[in-house]
Amino acid sequence: MTQKDFFVDLREEAFRRGKRLAKRSDRFVLARTVSFLGAIFAFAAGWDGALSGKFFGILLLIVFFLLVHEHGQTKRRILQADSALAVVQDWLARFDDKWKEMPADGQAYLKDDMPQARDLNLLGHASMYQYLCQARTKLGQDKLAAALSPVPPATETILARQQAVRELMAHPRFLVEVGTLAALLPPGHDTQPLIDGLNAKVTEHPALRALSFLLPLALLVTAALAACGSLTWYIPGFVLLVQFVLAWSLENRTESILLPLSSLHQELQLYTQIFRKLEQASMQAPLLRELQQRLRADASHDSASNGIRALSRLMQGVEARRNLVGFILLNALFLWDFHCSHLFLRWRETARKSLADWLDAYAEFELLASLAVPGLTRGLHAFPVLLDDSAPHVSMKNAVPLLLPEDQAVPNDADFSAITCIITGSNMSGKTTYMRTLATNVILAYAGAPVCAESMELTRMKVYTSMRIADDLEHGISTFYAELLRIKSMIEASKENTPLLLCIDEIFRGTNSADRIIGAKAAIEHLTSPHCITLVTTHDFELCHLKAADGTPVENLHFEESYENDELHFDFKVKPGRCHTTNAKYLLKMAGILTE
Repeated sequence: MTQKDFFVDLREEAFRRGKRLAKRSDRFVLARTVSFLGAIFAFAAGWDGALSGKFFGILLLIVFFLLVHEHGQTKRRILQADSALAVVQDWLARFDDKWKEMPADGQAYLKDDMPQARDLNLLGHASMYQYLCQARTKLGQDKLAAALSPVPPATETILARQQAVRELMAHPRFLVEVGTLAALLPPGHDTQPLIDGLNAKVTEHPALRALSFLLPLALLVTAALAACGSLTWYIPGFVLLVQFVLAWSLENRTESILLPLSSLHQELQLYTQIFRKLEQASMQAPLLRELQQRLRADASHDSASNGIRALSRLMQGVEARRNLVGFILLNALFLWDFHCSHLFLRWRETARKSLADWLDAYAEFELLASLAVPGLTRGLHAFPVLLDDSAPHVSMKNAVPLLLPEDQAVPNDADFSAITCIITGSNMSGKTTYMRTLATNVILAYAGAPVCAESMELTRMKVYTSMRIADDLEHGISTFYAELLRIKSMIEASKENTPLLLCIDEIFRGTNSADRIIGAKAAIEHLTSPHCITLVTTHDFELCHLKAADGTPVENLHFEESYENDELHFDFKVKPGRCHTTNAKYLLKMAGILTE
């Protein structure tokens, strides 16, 4: 079974489950209606003198409420079945271009100080982030954006993620189950306001805590005495009024205490289920076990699922007081606000320090689930081997870009150590795609994900790019000057003697040919060093004859085209040596600009 077949089967399974639950829901609606009407007729018969009428009326009313409860459970299952179907559809979207319609594209993470994100389609529409993202929470999305970085993390971090991702890839159904629950959260759900609210300083007045018990007790005692005729009803009525006025006068204080819980009931229930599923899963990879341990109970705190479940139950009580009738009755009878405030403050003391860690652990799981996506949607994938070497090196066999449909991508090999490569070729022949394929797979490797290649070996290198250059009218920067700044940053980085992968597309395209060649030669000489793998695409054949003064290899690669039946064809395969053909005149003729 292929990866796609697996998700197609899951889609059919979710669809069938949804249809079964919909039929079950319809049956509950009918049964509820019949039981309710039956109860009305039974009570009517009892009112007319039938002895058994009231008995059957009560029985049918009990049945009605049981059916209402079960119907509610069924509707929740329908919601989860619909969510599962949507999650599986998102997985299937990655087998064609429909994944570009998914809302989480990482556009908000694009920054001017990281041009690699635009150059390599790491973030933004139709980006690697959009293809990978399995994170529903803002914190998980933050972690994914940070992981797609041109600066590699520590080797230990990469290897730990690889182990965890490899294990998650072996359990795609588990990923879908967790994703189904997470998909019911609001998109980009931000838990930081809750954490900040819990960290705010709030103290409970001891007198209010005492009154929350003494006044309801006084109400109960005085009402009992009044019922026995030992006391006038004015006394319990007065206590009732005192409780309501007290709760009403301190409502602002209560709202400020309970503010972090505003409109969180549904989310808390979902987090309870998500945490429980993660706590109970069988995990072997050290990083997954570490995340799991952060969620499970220990000597200092309860488990994440139990802690959030307790908060969810408290939230139900808080929601009851938000209704005007509920506010009046509950506070007049029980001083409800005082009890809710006390229980919430007590929960804060025991769990608030753990909450941020629980949510961070889940966000880390969302990152790992996102990094598992290439291994579950691409037939060609492999975990790269990290080399413990201070010199730059990267080699790949049959590498393809992640963002192209697999059946359209042409695989290529790469094997570079400290070197400068001048890549020539006609327009549309594949030069830029080849360079992007190499760089994006390197960044995938550093994130801890499988790469789109048969095999890959590499050392840790910082990745710099100069590809999609645009002018900046606001700051008066031309395209040429913008590229100069990019090249300058590469030269400055190369002076640090740390391994670099440098990718420059159509070097100095923004100026005239004479100045371009002079500037390009000077820049390439600076960037040719034992610490750099420098890849430069160009149409200027004069750059193909460069030699490095320090002996660092300068080689040529090229792409070429062919003509058949007066049509232009590309094989998109990289070849050694420089290019000896051009297609600009042919393309000009095709466009009707040249007639000869």
